[in-house]
Amino acid sequence: MTGPAVQLIDEAATVAHGRAFAKRLTAGQIVYLEGALGAGKTTWVKGLLSGLGYAGVVTSPTFTLVECYTLPQLTLCHFDLYRLQDPQELEMIGFRDYLSPTALCCIEWPQRGVGALPRADWVLEFRHHEQGGRTLCCSRQKV
Repeated sequence: MTGPAVQLIDEAATVAHGRAFAKRLTAGQIVYLEGALGAGKTTWVKGLLSGLGYAGVVTSPTFTLVECYTLPQLTLCHFDLYRLQDPQELEMIGFRDYLSPTALCCIEWPQRGVGALPRADWVLEFRHHEQGGRTLCCSRQKV
């Protein structure tokens, strides 16, 4: 199922969408976050975490490759694969260890891990507009 494109006029709208989208996600799912640098992927994850009840600081995993947030109902693992040179590097960071029925995995730059990543349950595509704002297209992947 592909939903209509959503216009996100600013950072607050991006956070609000992530917060609302939290109701659609459960532990064990994988979400691909696609889009250029600065398109709002990490900002959306901040909203998602807020919607899941997390009140702490959310940092970008650009340099650490993964940041995990433990919540009562699940652990959210936020990956940023931008710096990956080869999908096989996922083995070196122990990617499979993060996959579990109690984890929700959000993966930025999934195209860098093609062939080594599991299939996504959701694909969110962020498009940044030069005049400001973003367009977000969400699709639920068929099993």
